[in-house]
Amino acid sequence: MQIYLVGGAVRDTLLNRKVTERDYVVVGATPQQMLDKGFTQVGKDFPVFLHPKTKEEYALARTERKKGRGYTGFECDASPDITLEQDLMRRDLSVNAMAMDSDGKIIDPFNGQADLNKRILRHVSDAFVEDPLRVLRVARFAARYHEYGFYVHSSTLDLMRQLSQSGELADLSAPRVWQETEKALSESHPEVYFTTLKSVDALKHWFAELDKLWGIPNPSDWHPEIDTGVHTMMVLQQAVALSNELSVRFAALVHDLGKALTDVTNWPSHHGHDDLGLSAIENFCKRLGVPNQCRDLALLVSQHHSVIHRVFENSPEDILNVLNKADAWRRPQRFEQLLLTCKCDFLGRKHFANRPYPQYEYWRKLLVDLGKIDVQQFVQNGAKGPEIKQMLHQARLEVIAKQSP
Repeated sequence: MQIYLVGGAVRDTLLNRKVTERDYVVVGATPQQMLDKGFTQVGKDFPVFLHPKTKEEYALARTERKKGRGYTGFECDASPDITLEQDLMRRDLSVNAMAMDSDGKIIDPFNGQADLNKRILRHVSDAFVEDPLRVLRVARFAARYHEYGFYVHSSTLDLMRQLSQSGELADLSAPRVWQETEKALSESHPEVYFTTLKSVDALKHWFAELDKLWGIPNPSDWHPEIDTGVHTMMVLQQAVALSNELSVRFAALVHDLGKALTDVTNWPSHHGHDDLGLSAIENFCKRLGVPNQCRDLALLVSQHHSVIHRVFENSPEDILNVLNKADAWRRPQRFEQLLLTCKCDFLGRKHFANRPYPQYEYWRKLLVDLGKIDVQQFVQNGAKGPEIKQMLHQARLEVIAKQSP
């Protein structure tokens, strides 16, 4: 029995990047031998075991043979005579196909170290096309390692495009697609995930509403970058700069889906895209199983971002309507996320990144000032029931009117 550290832990160790989890491959062992040593078996499709103390994963070396569609259509062989090289050969990228023994020696049969040094994400073999999930995984790795200068090799992009055109991406499960997407959104360059998928015609399969945004023009005065798809990626970049919250980043991603549904004859104007985007976001979230917290913020941003931008032009009634609909009184933290996403929307435009966005502070201060209204004063003056609600409404309008520039 020989045990090797494999995959991401080896890759990140060589990059001097923090290793968050360690996976091991065991060569020359049977499931019973692992159980005899106190390991707990957790894998159903192939033998994976948890270490009795560290709970880290130890998988028996295995090969896989394609027997059906999708990422689950594989026949696995984990017999004791499977070699380490055979196990590494089934992996997706050369930088993920390295192993390290207990002495720290690197086993690298597919030139992963060379690709690591050249900052290349390259497939190990043509068997890459047997697993459609790899299209999303490679796009996610491109997002994660973009800051290190990595790029996807053209030959690997060709295979990703081939997989996309095969239709097998449709065989992926929604939870797996969202899992990869959620991880990508947490990276420092999530926009690379989506632009990579776009470049290999893969975005349209699971992200159709997003895919349609490229090529849709915006007014050049407010959007010097013109293209809505480009703008969306710039907004996502701003969201990364301003927030670590998944909800904010997701809302930034889908805030303009309504622009694909406006009247083409009115382009580059997109009047009404705020409300048009609501159904698109609902469909997008339902298809992927997006968490409710992300969906709810995204819907608020789509519906209200134009009014929040134009706050200095709107009436007190319009402003109060946004606060009421967003339930800012009971959900101030979510309203803060709404404002932050709107700020990202404004800054995520060509030459806008350093412009002031006074609307952000205006709304925040306004909410604080409105919170100072003393409802007990209405009660003490004899108001009851609906009267209190009406008086509160009127008092809020008066505060907003005083704040208006």
